[in-house]
Amino acid sequence: MNEYEQMALAELITWKKKVAKKSGRFERMSKKAQTKVNGYIPDRVHKMITDSIKAMIETVLSGSKYMSKEKNVMLLSFQQKEEWVAETVATYRKTAILEGVGTGAAGLLIGLADFPLLLSIKMKLLFEISRLYGFDPNKYEERLFILHIFQMAFSSEEKRLATLKVIEEWGTTDVPEIDWQEFQQEYRDHIDVIKLFQLVPGLGAAVGAYANHQLLEQLGETAVNCYRVRLLKE
Repeated sequence: MNEYEQMALAELITWKKKVAKKSGRFERMSKKAQTKVNGYIPDRVHKMITDSIKAMIETVLSGSKYMSKEKNVMLLSFQQKEEWVAETVATYRKTAILEGVGTGAAGLLIGLADFPLLLSIKMKLLFEISRLYGFDPNKYEERLFILHIFQMAFSSEEKRLATLKVIEEWGTTDVPEIDWQEFQQEYRDHIDVIKLFQLVPGLGAAVGAYANHQLLEQLGETAVNCYRVRLLKE
């Protein structure tokens, strides 16, 4: 293991500790407040999110919409792959920020469009990262891995720990299927409140930019470390 890989392994260990760390009092109180606020979110917003997530899962599993362009990474070192991944995350993060500003500034009706648009950006990013690390998202099991990364990034503490275990055992046990009902509810619980504020006139653009930046940053970090689990183990 070279110096860069040792550094990456150290970062991976730190990330795992962060994932395993129990939520503090503030996070638990926020969760209770979030549950209450969810009751005030319009039904059409809930339906938009649910339908978007369900369609996204079905599309990913069928493998048609998110296929990225072929990239020849076979001759790249692990460090070079990660440098390319970092550049790709930065590009998609900028796209998400611009999308959040645009839909957030446009008001309620256009703001609702942010949910499926942002989902598409996130999934395209994950497919790109998969290819850059040398995996083939044309394969069904790799698309399942992508969905587990997504679930790892946007779920409750308990679900994150369970998903991390699945990722650590990937390739040694049967690949678990995705429960889309649980999947979409975990995602909704994670983003509902901040996205609700994106629909508020006067706040939408600023909230949309900040939220999308944070969500893409979180997804990128999670994806990198999930692939490190597989590659550094090898």
